[in-house]
Amino acid sequence: MEGSEKIETERVFGLPPPLSLTVGIAINGKTKSKYVVKWALEKFIQEEKVLFKLLHVRPKITTVPTAMGNLIPISQVREDVAAAYKKEMEWQTNQLLLPYKNICTQTKVQVDVIMIESDDVANAIAEEVAKCTIKKLVIGASSCGMFTRKLKGNDLSSRISTCTPKFCTVYAISKGKLKSIRPSDLETNGSTRDDSSVTSSTNSSSSQTLSSQTDAASVSSYSQFHSPSLPMQRFQALSCINHGLFHSTTNSIETNHSRHQSLDVDVQAISTINQGLLHSRTNSVETINSRCQSLDIEEGNYVASSWPSTSEIGHPISQSSSCKSLPTDYQSWVSDQASTSDMLTECSSSDSQANINFELEKLRIELRHVRGIYAMAQNEAIDASRKLNDLSNRRFEEATKLKEIHCREEKVKELARQEKERSKSATKEAEYTRTCAEREASQRQEAELKAMRDAKEKERLQNALVGPVQQYQKFTWEEIVSATSSFCNDFKIGMGAYGTVYKCSLHHTTAAVKVLHSKDNKNSKQFQQELEILSKIHHPHLLILLGACYDHGCLVYEYMENGSLEDRLLRVNNTPPIPWFERYRIAWEVASALVFLHSSKPKPIIHRDMKPANILLDRNFVSKIGDVGLSTMLNTDASSATSMYKDTALVGTLCYIDPEYQRSGLVSPKSDVYAFGMVILQLLTAKPAKALTHIMETAIDDDRLLEVLDSEAGNWPLEETKELALLGLSCAELRRGDRPDLKDEVLPALERLKEIADKARDTISCIHPTPPNHFICPILKDVMMDPCVAADGYTYDRKAIEKWLEENDKSPMTNLPLPNKNLLPNYTLLSAIVEWKSNKQ
Repeated sequence: MEGSEKIETERVFGLPPPLSLTVGIAINGKTKSKYVVKWALEKFIQEEKVLFKLLHVRPKITTVPTAMGNLIPISQVREDVAAAYKKEMEWQTNQLLLPYKNICTQTKVQVDVIMIESDDVANAIAEEVAKCTIKKLVIGASSCGMFTRKLKGNDLSSRISTCTPKFCTVYAISKGKLKSIRPSDLETNGSTRDDSSVTSSTNSSSSQTLSSQTDAASVSSYSQFHSPSLPMQRFQALSCINHGLFHSTTNSIETNHSRHQSLDVDVQAISTINQGLLHSRTNSVETINSRCQSLDIEEGNYVASSWPSTSEIGHPISQSSSCKSLPTDYQSWVSDQASTSDMLTECSSSDSQANINFELEKLRIELRHVRGIYAMAQNEAIDASRKLNDLSNRRFEEATKLKEIHCREEKVKELARQEKERSKSATKEAEYTRTCAEREASQRQEAELKAMRDAKEKERLQNALVGPVQQYQKFTWEEIVSATSSFCNDFKIGMGAYGTVYKCSLHHTTAAVKVLHSKDNKNSKQFQQELEILSKIHHPHLLILLGACYDHGCLVYEYMENGSLEDRLLRVNNTPPIPWFERYRIAWEVASALVFLHSSKPKPIIHRDMKPANILLDRNFVSKIGDVGLSTMLNTDASSATSMYKDTALVGTLCYIDPEYQRSGLVSPKSDVYAFGMVILQLLTAKPAKALTHIMETAIDDDRLLEVLDSEAGNWPLEETKELALLGLSCAELRRGDRPDLKDEVLPALERLKEIADKARDTISCIHPTPPNHFICPILKDVMMDPCVAADGYTYDRKAIEKWLEENDKSPMTNLPLPNKNLLPNYTLLSAIVEWKSNKQ
């Protein structure tokens, strides 16, 4: 309806079509800017043709930041760097303004984003307003506190309002509400024209009211109605009056909404103004009626018959429909003008009658205008009453909200009080917990100290009983060089794949030193493996490691007078042959050492290079296994007969390597059993290992065993020797599953054969008995009378070791400090020595 009425008004009065409205919204990118955008959309979105422009002013880029946080002038930066920085800042600004543009896009309005680069925000916005002919400008109002209200004229919003061109209306928004407005020149000039016309038409009243001003303006307008543009002038005058009243009322309502304390005063002021307006206009009507009555008295019945009655005047005033549109007033005035012309024609004979008619018509016109203005004032009073009710409702709602806020505040205070009480209780509980924790920590610390003292005492007692874990002695390079006379060839006793062996004397003990070919070999796997195994495990038939020089890769062993078993079997340097009964014993000793390695804890050890060259003999032909550098440790339990270990690198000597190990790379304890079988066959034949199994099998099948046996070993017992040969062949089977178990099958058979060999040795008078090596005291070099074990784990004669301990605190074998000087009797060894002496007699 409103749109159709507007189009009809434009058609009747010949108004041009409305132009598109350009609304500018100044935003700074902060959170409060969204309230400005939303207010502007709600305010102007109802316009038919409206274009929104988002104005954002950013400072000019004069400096560029560096990585150290400094700023350098942009003139001192390369052009490409400056351009890149400007492009980056422009992108950041676009991202900053994107949410506001999205708000406008979601509302489905036309919007443009304009970025201005200037240090003066007010002048920059003013220039853009003038450039784009922006009629409405919406800005954010600066927040004024208690101490900043006196400087209100100096804030940014005030400077923008001052600099903005006068044709633009400036709205200042605070928190989504209209705070202030600066009208444009069009609104100000319209108001000024209304005031000037009202002032010129006022003659008698000293206190001029809005009603008298409006009446005078209306009368002045009608006095010039003969002009062709008079309807347009009347329409503009009434529009300016209505707009001024609506604008003042709207400002009053918005001010009352933002300031709740002054609501009652503003409502009373609006009521007073409306009542005064209605009263003043009513007085004007009464004045005109009194003038009409005076004219009636003078004119008599003629005037009475021509003038409308009082009821005719009062009835339109009481009806709100008396205020009609301007085209209707114009037609009414034309008809009145025609009737007036007729009356003047009839009474043209009399000049006085013409003057009376002219005055009567003038008063009639004034009365009609007063009726319309009164109806308009009545409508405005109704609107003001409705707005007053709205304000009262809003006041009630605000009071309700305020009451709710107070209730919430009380609840929050109560919650804060409860939280404070809980915090105090939690603090007390935490303090109590901390005290308990400190007490428990103190008790735990005392318990740990006590446990540590008990553990040390227990360790001390254990060391006193069994002695410490044996470690190797460290020799210096200078000691080894001096002991070998700078590695003289006269002391060289052998050469292997990894080093050369020299005979020497270290700390008054004859030893054998293996010197690696290169210093880099000290980091080799073989060196580390042999050092680790021989320094931690000990067995009567394993070569003893006396010490090492780690920096130069040297290993120091006990000296074995008869060299290797291979040299003795081949009788190198015309050495005497080994009797057959000693060979039986050597087989048992080697088997016992292998069983010890396979049963070691926590991981079993496999030698992987068992051969006669690695079996050494002392002066009494007691055998000891050496060269454990190629040994490996299995990750499974040694008790399992099927334990295997994957090893991709093939090591060992060709004729002694397990065939399945060669084929699959799987090594197990049965691999050492195969090599031990070859050693047994060599003990019997003193022949090389190549094709030895075939030779032995053929000889047994053809009953020619004596032909392949070593004849220089003496008179072999055929039955026992054949049993030993078959045992060696069974150990050298090609399939791992066909070989016997070393501990459960091989070792018991060898132990029985050893007993037969011992009896045969005793019956042979040509061989003088010599004491076993473990009967000899390392200090006296003679058979011990009272053997006892010292703290280093070695057995000495009691008198010799006691005399040694009186002068030294170190071990005579390892040269390491002794943890204690306790001596434990070795009754087992004493019994063996006594038995040996009785058998000797």
